[in-house]
Amino acid sequence: MRSGESEPTDRIHESPLTTSIGRSRRPTVSARRAWRPARTAGILVAAVAMMATVALPAYGAFQSAEREATTDAAPRTLQQEAAEGAQTFLSASDVADASVERASYTATTRTEIDKKKAEEAAVARAKAAAEASAAAAANKNNDSDSGGGGGYDIDLSMTAPGSGEVRWPLPGGYTLGDGFRSRGGSHEGVDMLIAGGTPIYAAHAGTVTVSSEGYYGFGVAVVIEGTVGGQNVETCYAHMTHGTRVVSQGQQVAAGQIIGLVGSTGNSTANHLHFELAVNGSKVDGYAWLQQNAG
Repeated sequence: MRSGESEPTDRIHESPLTTSIGRSRRPTVSARRAWRPARTAGILVAAVAMMATVALPAYGAFQSAEREATTDAAPRTLQQEAAEGAQTFLSASDVADASVERASYTATTRTEIDKKKAEEAAVARAKAAAEASAAAAANKNNDSDSGGGGGYDIDLSMTAPGSGEVRWPLPGGYTLGDGFRSRGGSHEGVDMLIAGGTPIYAAHAGTVTVSSEGYYGFGVAVVIEGTVGGQNVETCYAHMTHGTRVVSQGQQVAAGQIIGLVGSTGNSTANHLHFELAVNGSKVDGYAWLQQNAG
């Protein structure tokens, strides 16, 4: 264009919104109206997809219930089991048994749990049977009211030599061991060492107040209480052989009557008779008393 010439009047004025190719231009009203059906269709498709997502699992559960009603042998998944009991875990049949251990708990499969419970029940039954057997044996052994030969052939007609009110508790042939007040004053009887199975006799007449297979440290023991020379006398015969007591608690015995056999039960290291004596409630030297009164 030359200087001074005017611009042609038939040229269209361009606005920023209606530029040539390479620039963006705002859609016209007619273009926006053309896109509305496509947008509506897209919304409908999305809604249908959401409905299918929610409905299909419910339909599957319904179909699973129908299959279960028609046949018990139909395979079931872990999810099907969980749907019926959300608080119960069942391992799928095609999953190998596994165990997960932690410091505070152990989780196992149902098969392992049932097996462990059965084993624990068997152990409990065996333990109960053993305890019952032990209790029965203890009651038999500790029954202070019972006596009996315990399988030993004991001649109950045997009596200690002599005819006096006091008799020697052993027939003779023994060796004296620890005496009265020995062991620093703690030994309150006299030990008469002799072969196991030697008969033991009541040193005096009286009532059996103890006849036990387990009388504290005395082991198998018999205690007799009576009166000698107007004094109350109580004698203890300890460490007898198990099962050889032939007198019972409450039984009346005569001087020189057989009451059991020598042994080494309780706190004992060798066969012997621990003979202990109390006169009017006070412990005295039993061997010296026998020397003065037995005959």
